[in-house]
Amino acid sequence: MSYAGVTNVWGTPGRADGWDLERVVIEGYERSIWTFKSVEAIGKHTGLPIQIGRGGDERRFKETLKEHPLLRLLNQKANPHETADVFKKRLSAQLLLSKKGVFIEKTYSRGGTLTRLDLMPPDRVQIIPDQRNGDYISHYEFTNYAGQIRELQPKHVIWLRDPHPTDPFCGVTPLEAAGLSVDLDVKARTYNISFIDNDGRPGGLVGVDLEGVDPAEVKRIQDRLAPGAHNAGQLTLVGMGPGGISYVDTSARPREMAYETLSSTAKNEILSAFGMYESIIGNASERTFNNADREEWNFWDHTELPHLNLIASAFDEDLDDDWTIRFDTSGVQALEFPRRQAREEARKEFDAGLLTIDEYREIAGRRPFNTPQSRALWISPQKAPIPANATDAAALGLTDPSGGGAPGAGQNPALPAATGGSAAADVAAARGLEAAPTAAADVAAARGHLPELPAGPAATAAGDVTAARAGSTQPVPGEAAEDVAAARASGMPPAGGGPAADDVEAARGQLETKSLHGDGFEVTDADFDALAEAVEDALTTLLARQEGVIVARLHAPKIRKHTRFWQPENEHDTRGGTANLDEDRVVSASRWAEETTNTLAPILQQAATAAARKVGQALTGTDTVPPAVLAAALVTAMYAGEAMTAFLGDLAETLHAAQDAHPDLDLDTLVHTVGGYYNASGPGLAARVAESCAVSTINGAVDAAAESAGPDVVRTWITRQDARVRPAHKALQGKTLPVGIPYEVDGFQLRYPGDPFAPIALTRNCRCRLHYATDPKE
Repeated sequence: MSYAGVTNVWGTPGRADGWDLERVVIEGYERSIWTFKSVEAIGKHTGLPIQIGRGGDERRFKETLKEHPLLRLLNQKANPHETADVFKKRLSAQLLLSKKGVFIEKTYSRGGTLTRLDLMPPDRVQIIPDQRNGDYISHYEFTNYAGQIRELQPKHVIWLRDPHPTDPFCGVTPLEAAGLSVDLDVKARTYNISFIDNDGRPGGLVGVDLEGVDPAEVKRIQDRLAPGAHNAGQLTLVGMGPGGISYVDTSARPREMAYETLSSTAKNEILSAFGMYESIIGNASERTFNNADREEWNFWDHTELPHLNLIASAFDEDLDDDWTIRFDTSGVQALEFPRRQAREEARKEFDAGLLTIDEYREIAGRRPFNTPQSRALWISPQKAPIPANATDAAALGLTDPSGGGAPGAGQNPALPAATGGSAAADVAAARGLEAAPTAAADVAAARGHLPELPAGPAATAAGDVTAARAGSTQPVPGEAAEDVAAARASGMPPAGGGPAADDVEAARGQLETKSLHGDGFEVTDADFDALAEAVEDALTTLLARQEGVIVARLHAPKIRKHTRFWQPENEHDTRGGTANLDEDRVVSASRWAEETTNTLAPILQQAATAAARKVGQALTGTDTVPPAVLAAALVTAMYAGEAMTAFLGDLAETLHAAQDAHPDLDLDTLVHTVGGYYNASGPGLAARVAESCAVSTINGAVDAAAESAGPDVVRTWITRQDARVRPAHKALQGKTLPVGIPYEVDGFQLRYPGDPFAPIALTRNCRCRLHYATDPKE
């Protein structure tokens, strides 16, 4: 099959055939010190143990296999003639020197167990392509030392090479790029040796008048100029004209200087081709400890790890799909550099309220505590927790344990214990978190007779208390403590009335009808629509890639092995079965939930930051972004990941039902089922999640920024005022409250429209927003 008339579909044929491996080893490896040291330095780390595992991170697996044929062959003895370390080191050297690549013959027992691995000389293996270009490779032909040709099937051979960019039948080796430099280095050394052997040049010449000197003495002097390294460097006497005397220095010549430059240049080029540093091969002169450490980390990160990963990947075919093989590098000190840096960055993010304690401990390689406090996000500077689930919310005091509300739907976070007459004690009492032993004090507070709060910058909680203490002139009996506490906690009248019902209603009315001052600030439909469009585009792209990956996994041999969808390769193939495909393994919902969160988090955080700066400019004239703003975006991204989990859970159920309903179902039909599911449900998911993310992120960011602006900020609930507005939200239209005071909706509390901690029935498809202004009375 021709392409542009100059090549075929496989690229240039025979590109690796002209690579003389024997000459490369003799002239390029055995005679070049820099090539030899580079290959040795890279190959010595193949002695690290081999691990097979799954889960975890790049440092350690979450789960490892203790027994597997590959573990025995690659950690103990590869074949009867080679230990595992010798086998891996030879494999590494061949990979670095052979343009054709490395060929490993696999031997299986009759039961299908891998029993030995043997390296075949690359120059004695011939790759026979499939003439129809269907199976890529028809077979391999190996010529032994007796000249006999043995045919090997592809399933019995591991062909490993660093891939060539255009020719799939050829690999690449650093010696291709460094070939001229190696040749130059070897020839320069050979020239210098020959020069020394044939040159007896002295260190200097003294010319004197030899008139009258005995001829035998003159001959003796002439013999001193004989060639040979043993005669070099001595001071020599020579004859010259009558009465003359002179001295010539012969110790330094330009050609010696040229050799030094040539040798240094060749060395640098060879080491660069192999990704090697002089400090790695033993020469750390003229380097500080920090520079040497950095060079060692660069060597591991850019040279050694890719080399080890390439070798380990060659054996993936003999593992199940969810298991991975790799070298154990957990004990390599040079690789601790980025981990130390990651821990330092994680500590900064924890201080900013963007990471939980458990998440930091996982980054630091420590076991999570897995308690409500360690799973929560603690927002600076007040360190208010954002719980991970409803149970944690109850444990943290963020919901009414008896009411069983959603996270954040109950009482506000507990404050430090009150001492004396501090504002903290007043706030705790107003929120109903402490017992009120004296009803008289509470009634006096409701009447507005309590002394002013301590001087200093007012916190949001202080504004809440001031609002709860709104001046009422109605007489209040002393036994009304509970009613007043309820009014302060929720802004709602006590159930069934009570002695202080009128006072509570008056306080609540004044709290919810604060007048707006000036134009204030309000996000526009354009803010929501722009973010929703960006999120929908990102999700659409993610879903398209997700569908492609799932379809590819359906076709993967490791997924279909031992199921009724396996297609036998021959009559003796026993890898088929009667089981259904594992739909959970195909879908891999947890992976996509995490990827959804990671994809949306930067988009949402950028939009949240922009919205927070707008409200800051409008209310305070500054564009400071509080940490709670970014936390609101992160929480929203996590909820989007949960929505993706539910979406993929439904897909898994669809695949399961299709396989159970149709025993004769083929793989193509199953693939069409996946495509139909994405066509029918994908656009709706993207639009729904995008709208929820936009409302929750923008409103949460603006509310956090407004709360940090001071206690004199109030906000008014604004709906779209169309037929889509739910009745519960219509009742909130125009209601004004100070920032920090949640809105009461159907017995639940909403901090802002789209609050992710509120019941989903009150937030799904919500399009409301809040209008913010400053109240001069505060």
